[in-house]
Amino acid sequence: MTDGNTKASVKFDAVQKSFGSVKVLEEFNLEVQPGEFLVLLGASGSGKTTALRILSGLEAPTAGRVHIGNRDVTEVLPKYRDISMVFQSYALYPHKTVAENIGFPLKVKKLPKAEMDAAILDAAKQVQLEALLDRYPRELSGGQRQRVALARAIIRRPSVFLMDEPLSNLDAKLRGHMRAELKHMQGTLGITTIYVTHDQIEAMTLAHRVAVLEKGVLQQLASPSEIYNNPANLFVAQFIGSPAMNVIHGSLEGASFQTNGAKVKTKVKGQIAKAVAGVRPEDCSVTDPKKGTISGQIYTTELIGDHTLVTVNWGDDQIVVKAHKDFDGKQGDAVGVVLPPENLYIFDETSGERIR
Repeated sequence: MTDGNTKASVKFDAVQKSFGSVKVLEEFNLEVQPGEFLVLLGASGSGKTTALRILSGLEAPTAGRVHIGNRDVTEVLPKYRDISMVFQSYALYPHKTVAENIGFPLKVKKLPKAEMDAAILDAAKQVQLEALLDRYPRELSGGQRQRVALARAIIRRPSVFLMDEPLSNLDAKLRGHMRAELKHMQGTLGITTIYVTHDQIEAMTLAHRVAVLEKGVLQQLASPSEIYNNPANLFVAQFIGSPAMNVIHGSLEGASFQTNGAKVKTKVKGQIAKAVAGVRPEDCSVTDPKKGTISGQIYTTELIGDHTLVTVNWGDDQIVVKAHKDFDGKQGDAVGVVLPPENLYIFDETSGERIR
């Protein structure tokens, strides 16, 4: 066992998991650094929760090994892995007070009462719950319940935190607040954390590194900024970003992308009959129809507050542009859209691979 303050590394070594003939994880290799906040990001069914359950010992891998620190834990029971899990459902005991819920992991260890009370208060303070220790879960809001679940995980001082969509039951404002709290708490405690989510804003804001999964295959592992600015393939490019990256269909001919009769300059060269150009909404701009790289009609405008999203029809595609908040174009207006070559990503439509 570790002493609880040890920062542990985590390693998935060629882990595979199949349920019958369905492959959920394929040759999954991943190393998490001690003290790192790693987010496993993917849509539902991508294999991210399965990877977490294998790490926790709730599922056994079909093949491959799992290490926590320098221990091979592939066959070790969950209770001996020195991990704490926080679930989407909070999993609190309804008949126990906040203090009893937080202290439950220590009760099992039969610690002296004074030591236990001090640890409970300390954990409660870290999530700002010290005033609510005598309440029951039914008397708490969703955010408060989630904080109880976090405090219960903290109190054990595990070598690894595992979190499965812990904020998905909260409303948007509270989610933002809890994201900041989680990030601060993990930075303060420095405990290695593996966090599963389908929400790319959570991934971008929380993670030191993001592992993007799709259909059981690791698509890219990098820092949030690297994944956003340098996506490995079309899947990652479209999955990360809100609003999503624009995709425009056409062909790559030399150093120009041909789409609906328009030629767009590109940084890359090649010959691809079915290609996709990707460009982020904030890298495009709306202009006079004659001055744009391409021109089309406004499909809709949405004032978001600090900016306006302008959606422009372009053949079978639509291009979303992040425009100034005072933009006053109307549905049906003809506009030009500037697509800067330096911000254009080109992908092979068939394989999804990025052309570099």
